[in-house]
Amino acid sequence: MEKKISCLLRLLEVEFALWWIFAVVWCVLYETDVFPQGSLVGDVRAEYILQTVGILLAVCLIPLSLRMFSLSLTRYVRQLSLPEALVSYRRWCEIRLAMLGAPVLFNLTVYYTTLNLTSLLCVGMLLVASLFCVPGRRRLMRELDLEIDEDQK
Repeated sequence: MEKKISCLLRLLEVEFALWWIFAVVWCVLYETDVFPQGSLVGDVRAEYILQTVGILLAVCLIPLSLRMFSLSLTRYVRQLSLPEALVSYRRWCEIRLAMLGAPVLFNLTVYYTTLNLTSLLCVGMLLVASLFCVPGRRRLMRELDLEIDEDQK
């Protein structure tokens, strides 16, 4: 079982790293003019609508992703057998990361098309919130109520 836990942790760490890399690549694509910049500059109505949607996505999905994950752990995942719990834990980690990743990409796109810093602030909030999702052995053991060996502390 220790092998499955280690494999799951490696997989979650890779997914988390790829999520950050994808956000950086998205910025690089805009900065190198692969994607067009500033296409909506001056369109006040479009800027307002896009920024409002971006703010609402960030403000709603940050607490929802963090709270939903803890509720799913207490109500569902902890009652499963360990192999099933590990699969479910992985799925919920991926859902939580996707709930933070989609608004990051949306707000980055809004920032680069409107060149307004409000969306960049939302991206910063979402990236900081993603730091609460960093996978680790202690976190996994604590969240699944597994015992930690004294030599692994």
